[in-house]
Amino acid sequence: MARSSDDRLITVQQHIIEQQRAHPTATGEFSWLLSGITLAACIIQAKVRRAALLDILGGAGSANVHGEIQQKLDVLANETMERCLGFRGNVGILASEELDEAKIVSSPTGTGKYVVIYDPLDGSSNIDVNVSVGTIFSIFERITSGPITDVKRDVLQPGTKQIAAGYVVYGSSTVMCYTTGNGVHMFTLEPSIGSFMLSAENVCMPERGKTYSVNEANADAFPSGIQKWLKWAKTKEAGPYTARYIGSLVADFHRTLLRGGVFLYPRTAKDPTGKLRLMYEANPIAFLAEQAGGTASDGTQSILEKQPESLHERTPLIVGSKREVEQVLDYLKRG
Repeated sequence: MARSSDDRLITVQQHIIEQQRAHPTATGEFSWLLSGITLAACIIQAKVRRAALLDILGGAGSANVHGEIQQKLDVLANETMERCLGFRGNVGILASEELDEAKIVSSPTGTGKYVVIYDPLDGSSNIDVNVSVGTIFSIFERITSGPITDVKRDVLQPGTKQIAAGYVVYGSSTVMCYTTGNGVHMFTLEPSIGSFMLSAENVCMPERGKTYSVNEANADAFPSGIQKWLKWAKTKEAGPYTARYIGSLVADFHRTLLRGGVFLYPRTAKDPTGKLRLMYEANPIAFLAEQAGGTASDGTQSILEKQPESLHERTPLIVGSKREVEQVLDYLKRG
């Protein structure tokens, strides 16, 4: 629900601390970790807003592990996340879309308990045309204890094990959404003071919506069930639905979260295992969706229940309001 102008102003750090009071065993470490993410977000949004003036638009002249040309801002955003999280002391492992492998973070004890996995700048190819982009993050606790010796085991956990997830969307305003498994809360950056202030808490995704978000240019390569649902969605019987597709996962999901409907990125003939990344795109988005009353699937099973085999594993993604997702899955099942 949105907050009124009469409510007292609450920063994201205050909100985390207030939530921790309900858990006697909480130590405050998570609020310290989250402050690193909010600091990085403030720095990244400042770079995004002045990208053309700072000559940081366009390609960086290198490719990431996926073979995709890195944008200059991809590199800057990744370096910013590393700097802001690498010195928290309680972070043991960082993993990013822009890193080939997960990275062990040095700490005074060498036993940081948290694993942070992130996409530092989702939708960065849209920067040059001034379209909203974002940062997505997922947080786990390490499975192992003591010095880090089994990175793979600590990192490759199913989405059900996430202790927190969220995203920041850099648009007409800079908005952060996060969950720790106790609802979804939304904060807006107040640039004059550099703090994220609570703008809505316990955000609920509408049970149904009238908008679908998909790159229909690829429709001929979608599974037949998806094609049939899209055809039905345009009929009078369906309403019909309205198509809205931005091309930045964060921006498309942010709209879906607030207004309902469904976001689809199904498998195609070209990408039979899907294209979005399970660990740092689909998992955190699915966690947020389910905490807001929505649902997320790869077409056959829950996103959050998938056991990852590799850091950069890809997956199809169908996420949004329960009614729409269930309808799409029904069409997929019938083929």
